[in-house]
Amino acid sequence: KVNVNLVNVYFSVRDKDGFITNLHKDDCQIAEDKVPQTIKNFTQEKKLPLTIGILLDTSGSQQNVLPLEQQSGAAFLKDVLTPKDEAFLISFDINVDLLADYTNDPRELRRAMDKATINTGAGTGSVTGNGTPRGTLLYDAVYLAAHDKLRQEAGRKVLILLTDGGDQGSQETLKSSIEAAQKSNTIVYVILIADRGFYGGGFGINLADTGAADMNRLAKETGGRVINVGNNGKKLQDAFDQIQDELRTQYLASYTPTNLKVDGTFRTLNITCQKGQK
Repeated sequence: KVNVNLVNVYFSVRDKDGFITNLHKDDCQIAEDKVPQTIKNFTQEKKLPLTIGILLDTSGSQQNVLPLEQQSGAAFLKDVLTPKDEAFLISFDINVDLLADYTNDPRELRRAMDKATINTGAGTGSVTGNGTPRGTLLYDAVYLAAHDKLRQEAGRKVLILLTDGGDQGSQETLKSSIEAAQKSNTIVYVILIADRGFYGGGFGINLADTGAADMNRLAKETGGRVINVGNNGKKLQDAFDQIQDELRTQYLASYTPTNLKVDGTFRTLNITCQKGQK
């Protein structure tokens, strides 16, 4: 009996002209902790099932941008989902609520999206166990989505956060939410969006800069990225278009590690690609 550890890596490749969609196995190299690895399988994964979680910030700071999020988010899901894909929807404020469980029906997701409402704390405690009903449970939402919803799923897994990046009151931390996403092999995209009026007329994404910096770390350490759209509906639509393009141009590379230790530690992967390279 032999155990073979095959590591699957999803990635997109782009240059100054956009995404590159015609790479082959010999064009790319993978290094694990700086040690070159032998790529066994290499495919462009347009057809592999996709699981998407949308995390919607419904705290008070999102009052005036929530309708934009609902419209653009629903349109994105309608465009990107195929019959073999699934999506779910979570809102987070003083609570973390599952608005729609796994489905590939864009109409059901739109109905759930439209039901999302702003919650500023006129309630009684949090479903996550916090006794004081206040704050924005962003990290709790990421952890629950990654650990409880996505960990058992196969294939490509993505979380898309629509938020201003501020967390208040979560039991989980930035570190634990990143680890939950990493352990479930989930890519996190963060769309930074804010209600200008909520921050007194100035533009609010700076949010003491802490929220934006933390969101950059959350996205970067899970293979995603941050797209800052302010409160601009056109930029929000463009952000969803960018994410959709990336999801449709992903490659899957597989290799068996030369380091056979099974010690539970993370390893650093570096992927380099150059068209026509031998």
